[in-house]
Amino acid sequence: MPAVRLDVLGPTTLAVDGSAVALPPLTLRLLLRLVAAEGGSVPLPVLYRDVWGEPPGGRIGRGQRTQVQQRVHELRRVLGGGKDDPESVIRTETVVADGVPAAAAAVSAYRLVLAPAQVDCTEFEAAVRQAGRTAPTTAAALLHRALPLWRGRPLPEVAAAPFAAHLVRRLTALHELARRDLLRLETELGHPERALPIAESLAADFPDDPAAAAALLGLRERIRARHGNEVLRREFAGLRVSVVVKRGDLFDEENANLVAGFTDTFDTSTDRDLVISSRSVQGQLLERVLGGDRAGLDQMLRQGLRGVEPVARESPRDKPHGKRARYPIGTVVALNAQGRRAFAVAYSRQGNDLVARSTPDQLRYSLDQLWASVAMYGLLRPVAAPLVGSGLARVHGLNPEEIVMMLVDSFARACRVAVVAPELRIVIPPAVLDRMRLLDVVRFVEALDDFGAGPA
Repeated sequence: MPAVRLDVLGPTTLAVDGSAVALPPLTLRLLLRLVAAEGGSVPLPVLYRDVWGEPPGGRIGRGQRTQVQQRVHELRRVLGGGKDDPESVIRTETVVADGVPAAAAAVSAYRLVLAPAQVDCTEFEAAVRQAGRTAPTTAAALLHRALPLWRGRPLPEVAAAPFAAHLVRRLTALHELARRDLLRLETELGHPERALPIAESLAADFPDDPAAAAALLGLRERIRARHGNEVLRREFAGLRVSVVVKRGDLFDEENANLVAGFTDTFDTSTDRDLVISSRSVQGQLLERVLGGDRAGLDQMLRQGLRGVEPVARESPRDKPHGKRARYPIGTVVALNAQGRRAFAVAYSRQGNDLVARSTPDQLRYSLDQLWASVAMYGLLRPVAAPLVGSGLARVHGLNPEEIVMMLVDSFARACRVAVVAPELRIVIPPAVLDRMRLLDVVRFVEALDDFGAGPA
């Protein structure tokens, strides 16, 4: 017998041995009449009246019986099995029925025989009812498996027919019950993110239901509280990574690797704020993460730069303060920082006047090199980055919003090529964030697809 799959939770689809089958409208209506019988047999006269309507004169004669038999034969050709085949999907039976000239007479009847796993509405109903008899976690798993079967109104091609009314009402009520049950389960299990889409769908379908509105509002408040200082989060499903913009202090992100911008000389001296400002990310990295151990930082930098050829060396006359070897823009050194990595990326050139300068192209190139280093040495930990290029070494021509967009875009592009990190956190100080036009960033991020690519 061929493998049959019939889906009626939404526009009817029929597949036989994995191939879609299109049925003529009358044949499809006859099939759905048998589905509505839910495994029961349907006498031929009833089948005719429900599918074709009342015959002329009200009597089911030879012509009407032939029409039914022809459609049944057509279905059997598609579904497999013959009239006398005990394994046929459509079985022929004999029943005693009213509605014929004699007071009672034996008439042919037809029954659709499909396993629960072959019909989505039967599979759906079985899973929902089983969920009501099992432990919460198992129940949630069953409902998550059942609800995607629902594609729309059940049996829409015959939904207005009296014979389908009861099944359609029951399935619709069961769908609402399943959603409300899963919403409750996921909320109680502490998974508000999983519960939120369910609450949103219930609130949309039942706009006058105060309980649905209250559940949605409560979930949103819980999620916002859980995310704390996050002001934007976007999950890129195709890349399996997240991008977060949050208010706060970069050095509070203790469970993430860090990004720190350096100049091409990899200077580290913060004495009198002459070469490097102690207020910069680089200066705070030295004091707050490395305990002020400048010698240790210089040692790690020397080791990381051992295989990198300087592009120039300044003379003591031209550059009397700080280091004099210049390395290529985009050079990255992965530093060991208290059990995690701090990625020192040279995105700017420190002039001999000790002023750091960079351009959008230099920043973009440096970020591309940064993500390659994170992919290699980041141990698949989240990575927290500041607004690289918005501080003292300001990138000419980019505002903070554009820097955030560049960070997001460059990270997504890198993730489409290699596994970089599960999450990028862009951490912005409150004083800076309060001055930003965050809506511009939100519009940019939300316009990206699941792979982080923008509109064509």
